[in-house]
Amino acid sequence: MNKKIIIGSRGSKLALLYAQKAKELIIKNTSLHYNDIFIKPITTKGDQEQNTRLSEIGGKGLFSGNIEKELQNKNIDIAVHALKDMPAIETSGLITDTFLERIDPREILITLDKKKLIDLNLKSVIGTSSYRREFQIKKIRSDLQCKLIRGNVDTRINKLKKGSYNGIILSYAGIKYLDLENEISEIFSVETIIPSAGQGIIALQCRDDDEKIISILKKINHEETYKRAHAERDILKILEGDCQTAVGAHSKIENEKIILEAELFSLDGSERFYEKKIAKVSEFRKLGKEIGQILKLKSKNSYKR
Repeated sequence: MNKKIIIGSRGSKLALLYAQKAKELIIKNTSLHYNDIFIKPITTKGDQEQNTRLSEIGGKGLFSGNIEKELQNKNIDIAVHALKDMPAIETSGLITDTFLERIDPREILITLDKKKLIDLNLKSVIGTSSYRREFQIKKIRSDLQCKLIRGNVDTRINKLKKGSYNGIILSYAGIKYLDLENEISEIFSVETIIPSAGQGIIALQCRDDDEKIISILKKINHEETYKRAHAERDILKILEGDCQTAVGAHSKIENEKIILEAELFSLDGSERFYEKKIAKVSEFRKLGKEIGQILKLKSKNSYKR
């Protein structure tokens, strides 16, 4: 391949680390060299608008839309995304079918005084931009007040330290990659707080007719993560989930079985619908769709506007 490969990524410190990881894996698993691959930072609408809920200004596509346009216009060859930030339905002409080995999918709490969630003062203010996290936290402590927080990891931690919040909820994966684990006050088990579908997974996207890039990406795909990613994301596809859909999904593979659990909240968070199933690993696509259908029926569409 004589043409240089360009990887497109959001410009945040964390996103560029994800892109660098993808670059290193491609070099390790192909005959390509360091200077054959470039990383291009791309500003997204989600990065530009920091003070409003994503659901009010266009949803998850705000983080991926500009990057996908660069891909469609052939300005980049590979797009790097945090899978949890991608819309459930694939963009026409593109394919997301390569996933790097999953990082820890759990949620974490950061507080100023290292207090755990259960020890925070009455009516403490928790920063989150996710309805799912808000409803899950209130399931544990109904007195807590959730307040919108946006921005990259460093920005959110700085807002906490300035006293705008008593605590913030973030994904462990980002904290781990940024080497900020010393900031953590509490790590929640996936049973306590079921994470977002695909949380902790780096997804690589390309044009669906770019056979050369597709063949390169196949060489770095992590098979177990691939199965878990599709099982969890298939739930979102059935639910037609967006940023307002408060849904968590998590899977694990043990002894040739895939265990998938998910919870869905009604629009106001007053009702919770839960489902857990086990199937043969080979049935990972069927399992996600099945759980999605069950949750849809149980909820009677109470999660939709």
